[in-house]
Amino acid sequence: MWKKMVVTGGAGFIGGNFIRYMLDKYPDCRIICVDCLTYAGNLSTLSDFLGRDRFRFCKINICDRAKIDQMFEEERPEVVVHFAAESHVDRSIEDPEIFLDTNIKGTAVMMDACRKYGVRHFHQVSTDEVYGDLPLDQPDILFTEDSPLRTSSPYSSSKAGADLLVLSYYRTYNLPVTISRCSNNYGPFQLPEKLIPLMITNALAGRPLPVYGDGRNVRDWLYVEDHCRAIDLILQAGSVGEIYNIGGHCEMQNIELVRLICRELGQSEGLIIHVEDRKGHDLRYGIDASKINKELGWQPEVCFENGIRKTIRWYLENRAWWDEQISK
Repeated sequence: MWKKMVVTGGAGFIGGNFIRYMLDKYPDCRIICVDCLTYAGNLSTLSDFLGRDRFRFCKINICDRAKIDQMFEEERPEVVVHFAAESHVDRSIEDPEIFLDTNIKGTAVMMDACRKYGVRHFHQVSTDEVYGDLPLDQPDILFTEDSPLRTSSPYSSSKAGADLLVLSYYRTYNLPVTISRCSNNYGPFQLPEKLIPLMITNALAGRPLPVYGDGRNVRDWLYVEDHCRAIDLILQAGSVGEIYNIGGHCEMQNIELVRLICRELGQSEGLIIHVEDRKGHDLRYGIDASKINKELGWQPEVCFENGIRKTIRWYLENRAWWDEQISK
């Protein structure tokens, strides 16, 4: 097992959950969290680990080559897990440039440091959105690792560009890389701008529940801890240069998801309002995760019924955390 790991974007939703998972599972692992603490990063997510010998936080923008090199010089990590990214589609439509800087240039800076300091494994955390979307009336069609890249937004285009850059570093420089592309994550510590926590927090406050268009868009939902387990397996036994899809096997229309949350919280569906659809809104995502299942034995363990209840309970019990995010 790796003894020293850099996790970029570790103060964010998935990165923070991954750090928690790894520190809990591997008592000999030291993690260096790199995050510049934009609106999407929250150090309180990692408050349990601050000050511990096995954890170091570095407030660094991944585009800052000098500071990244300095951190690598000091720590000499064996592996890098790269979560850091601008990830909100709506924000990318309003301001694409920062997505290009962080998601493409930042990835290049990290890989250059990996080359310079002899890192043994660089893992790129990507998204199923690089594949574009699927038709609503053909549920048997799923994204595979060989599906063409057909991006719909500046966000997904920047992630696709980063993925291609990662593969080019593998071919050109022999940098040992892997890539994972996951479906929509949900769980603790997710910002209220995302669909599930937005609906939960708005419903708890009796505020309107805005749903894009008619709400028939379909997403595949993956509990965040299942995602963390998958990345852990890829780090341990994944094949260098390979891409692995990670899906939750749980496709659901957005409107049905919002209605389910209303039922779980005992709130009226009358709170649901339909708003103007997102520009270029993808119709459906569906992941074929058979490759990671066959090669590494991974499959999701948390069914959506249990996962959504665990998630709702966390937001009920941690109101101070998400109140702070809303007030930023």
